[in-house]
Amino acid sequence: MSVITTTRTGTVHRWSETLIPTGRDVPADATTASHQLLIRGGFIRQAGAGIYTYLPLGWRVLHKVEQIVREEMDGAGAREMHMPALIPIEFYRGTKRDVDYGDLLFKVTDRHGRVAALGPTHEEIITELAKAAITSYKQLPLNLYQIQTKYRDEFRPRSGLLRGREFVMKDAYSFHIDVEGEAGLNATYDKMYAAYTAIFERAGLSFTVVEAEAGPIGGSASHEFMVNADSGEDTILVCDKSGYAANVEKCEIGERAHNLGGEPTGELEEVHTPDLPDIDSVAEFMGVEASQMLKCLVFEPKEEQQGGPKWVVGVVRGDHDVNEGKVRDASGFAVQLADEKRAREAGFAIGYVSPRAATSVEGTLLVVDPDAAQPGTGDGWVTGADRKDHHVKHFAWRREVGDPLDDPRYVKLADCRNAAAGDPSPRAAGSTLREQRGIEVGHIFKLGDKYAKAFDLFVLDAEQKKRTVIMGCYGIGVSRTMQACIEQSHDDSGIIWPAAVAPYHVHVVLMKPDDAEHAKVCDELASELAGAGMDVLIDDRKERPGVKFNDADLVGIPVRLTIGQRGLDEGGVELKRRADEGKGELVKLDAAVDACLAALDG
Repeated sequence: MSVITTTRTGTVHRWSETLIPTGRDVPADATTASHQLLIRGGFIRQAGAGIYTYLPLGWRVLHKVEQIVREEMDGAGAREMHMPALIPIEFYRGTKRDVDYGDLLFKVTDRHGRVAALGPTHEEIITELAKAAITSYKQLPLNLYQIQTKYRDEFRPRSGLLRGREFVMKDAYSFHIDVEGEAGLNATYDKMYAAYTAIFERAGLSFTVVEAEAGPIGGSASHEFMVNADSGEDTILVCDKSGYAANVEKCEIGERAHNLGGEPTGELEEVHTPDLPDIDSVAEFMGVEASQMLKCLVFEPKEEQQGGPKWVVGVVRGDHDVNEGKVRDASGFAVQLADEKRAREAGFAIGYVSPRAATSVEGTLLVVDPDAAQPGTGDGWVTGADRKDHHVKHFAWRREVGDPLDDPRYVKLADCRNAAAGDPSPRAAGSTLREQRGIEVGHIFKLGDKYAKAFDLFVLDAEQKKRTVIMGCYGIGVSRTMQACIEQSHDDSGIIWPAAVAPYHVHVVLMKPDDAEHAKVCDELASELAGAGMDVLIDDRKERPGVKFNDADLVGIPVRLTIGQRGLDEGGVELKRRADEGKGELVKLDAAVDACLAALDG
């Protein structure tokens, strides 16, 4: 697909008439290349922690990204609207997301004492709107979206637009009465998947689509769109053989052998372990590796389970991390880290819990990862002694836990830890998972009926029966996408913008702005370029050539045309693609427009 729409007339702007405050110094608080280059190139300027002003170049890039998003969303059947940034806190009464977001939620109180939140997303607002406006199944399916500034009170904003407190996002919400079928959630979800793929391809990005956890949004299935970047803050695990990819929170692990019946390595030995703050310090004190320890985390159901467990203990090897989502899936209900006071009152020695809690604390279910369900070696398993400041050596599963190991009411063997590089692939026997880094720029969710139930959103079907509405949610970090483009495409000299999102397509460097002949050639050429649909920036400053060329490389416009005496003497101008090394090539004036179009599409 061409980056230039031939029916569109491009813009022509002059450097002298806009604000492009380029700089050579690297900002002290900018740790990523993309953050540094956005500031050095005059695209953004920090106003406060995690809060940025978009200068003219940055604003143009942001609008280019937004336009791609709009075109693909409209093409997939979604319709744009706009919702308020201020959300009355009462909207969260049914979903409790004000609790889920916690301190990330900005809250304000007006002069009348009414509390509102600055919206991080808008599930509650859109669901309330749908409740008032949608009454019949004939109005469905419906997909509505907005592009809006969102807010999140990050404790430690970092990396510029990648982790800010104020950010631009596209969020869409779809409504259905069925999951399957042409009008069902799955059909729209697939359309959004395809639209997102087209958006990021058009933006010139290399990305990976991964299976993901839904997080505080809620819902069932979800996928993240991750820009491949070594500097990305998210870890992705990939199986090259099958193509499976997932983030750490969601990634499954392939089959692993287990054996809870190994012989004890010695008599159970209790050791006093005072003032040891973490598992690594305990391991060092005990003279073992962390992989020889058992880590036990206590969870409790988010809602009371009728006749079910009161507590769930996730057990993994000491060098692994318990995965709350997998503990939830294994136990069959939503869980949360246990309240420490309640857990202690129940009999758990928090920080020193062992798998023996399955027999010592009433109503406890153990979820044991296969890597932890093995015979001990050397000093056997080291784990908590179920009393403060004490651990034990030579823990043996069969001896210490006994018959409950064979009863699924007390013990379940299940993948319950975060995956890591080198783990067996869940999709291809004999293959292992590889780790790579990424920047999340998009996330799509099958919300199901979570929000519809909270707001009592239903419609009447063809038989005039009440049907709870099913929803989907689809988000794109527009400002994150802008910065991710740079993180993936830059060099030591500056940014290399993909043509589709570049602030301008062609950067005309006028070597002698005071020369009437040169200025006339420049104006005529810029007009022809704009007539062909290209956006043009003319550097008409009275600066030295080195300054202009350095700034051209820094701001990263895809094509540079240099108008100088040497070229004009030969009837041409110098053309250089920003992505190419070395010098440019001379093109005849009457061929310059076609040469620029070809360079942009190349």
